[in-house]
Amino acid sequence: MQRTSFVAFSFMLVASVLFASCSHKSVPASSEQEEKSMTALPGPPCIIYKTRADYSDKVPVELTADKSRLSSFPDVADILSKGDRTLPTQLADGFWLDNRGIGPNVAFLKFTYSDYRALDETPSADNLFQQIIDKDPLLEMYQCGNRSKYVDIVNELNVIIRSGKLANCRKLK
Repeated sequence: MQRTSFVAFSFMLVASVLFASCSHKSVPASSEQEEKSMTALPGPPCIIYKTRADYSDKVPVELTADKSRLSSFPDVADILSKGDRTLPTQLADGFWLDNRGIGPNVAFLKFTYSDYRALDETPSADNLFQQIIDKDPLLEMYQCGNRSKYVDIVNELNVIIRSGKLANCRKLK
């Protein structure tokens, strides 16, 4: 009799699993899900931004949300990538294409990329915080998908900017 109970229990368990897996309905993706899948492409995000002044040769750092301290800053060796400086790329209408990995809480140091790279060692976070020239430099910032979706990134972004289609990008600031 115990064997019959075990077989019946096993059958019910298998039947329950099969029923549960067959009863799952597919739900169409919402626009929010589609947006998440767009930014889930492999590769770094494509960030473009405009600043209050020309900081294109200044080293960026990230501040905490309350702007009271640094949350991230580069090592002096991080300033070079593949042998080239990681300066932003100039785009149309005062926009810049980020090549460092900045975000909405960016601030800029008084150090140029060349000056920073020439330092013997990376300064402390407290020392770098004292070197900030603008804690709120951004006028606008957008994420336009991932960099891997572009064939000619500069020309394609300039078309987006000039055609007024920045609304198709995700506004970060």
